[in-house]
Amino acid sequence: MAAATLLAAPLAQAAFDQTSLPDAVKVPAGHKVTMETVGVGEITYECRAKKDMADQFEWAFVGPDAKLLDRGGKQVGTYYGPPATWASNDGSKLTATQLAVAPGGMGNIPLQLVKANPAMGMGAMQGVAYIQRVDTKGGVAPATACAAGNAGQKQIVKYQADYIFWAAQ
Repeated sequence: MAAATLLAAPLAQAAFDQTSLPDAVKVPAGHKVTMETVGVGEITYECRAKKDMADQFEWAFVGPDAKLLDRGGKQVGTYYGPPATWASNDGSKLTATQLAVAPGGMGNIPLQLVKANPAMGMGAMQGVAYIQRVDTKGGVAPATACAAGNAGQKQIVKYQADYIFWAAQ
């Protein structure tokens, strides 16, 4: 039995290390990583009039549609919205409320920390307290013009981000 344990140990992946993240998106002490995924998909934006400025327009976030992959590339769930919903292939899912964001670098959506609402269904999402979005690539609003002439037009932008799931210890 001891030999099997020793052989398996090198295969274990080191737990996610958040020390290099901005403080705003760090998970509070007393939590541990329960799952690490890579979200690969698209974000939809729509050209809309700015709030309280009907004569000015902007690309407004509509929602995400992504596959959640484990570190080996196998699909383990989906991420979609609104509302922002993380769903595991085992049938469990949850929504969450944004607590903080931090810059993700030029051309990348921000890093994010969300507080999970109680999960629906039994499975991987049970007990998740926080979700971090880190290592973002792409996903920012289109650079194309948004004005009265193309109001209502939708644009889809590719993105990728790591979603780290945390539960209380």
